[in-house]
Amino acid sequence: MTFKTRFPAATLRGLTLFVVSAVAFAALAAQPALGAGPAAKVSDLSWMTGSYEGSMPTGTLEENWSEAKAGSIAALVRSTDGKEATTMIELITIEESDGSLVLRLQQWNPGWVARSEGPQVMNLLSSEPNKVLFEATGEGPLQKLGYSLAGDTFTISITTAQGSFDIPLQKK
Repeated sequence: MTFKTRFPAATLRGLTLFVVSAVAFAALAAQPALGAGPAAKVSDLSWMTGSYEGSMPTGTLEENWSEAKAGSIAALVRSTDGKEATTMIELITIEESDGSLVLRLQQWNPGWVARSEGPQVMNLLSSEPNKVLFEATGEGPLQKLGYSLAGDTFTISITTAQGSFDIPLQKK
């Protein structure tokens, strides 16, 4: 069977481009918007600033949070084993986006070998004094990631597909 049309080839190419563009736009629109969480500013997270350290079953975890300013706050994280060899380095940034906050994190093994192709992206889910919670916007090892501070104890709350757990760290 032969398909015949009264439309010139240029019109069909234009129509094909329109359909492909519409499908791509619909796919992007289905993705969660960055900064789609509740209203917040990075200055709300100034309580996170500081250096924290704690023991884990696999060794020691250190988190060093910079000062919250200019619309961002960042942390350098290092995990070491019991023999003081570095097992992981992580960079976390939290930035203002569309009136809310977006967290991005990336991890590396020793030798600057990335654990994933790009950062995991998370939107703010909730924020209250000395407590913040983010939720993943797509694929990645973490479903939720939260931080809280009570006295000198800085707690990281993690939810993965396998379950939830807390990592308590102490202010250095």
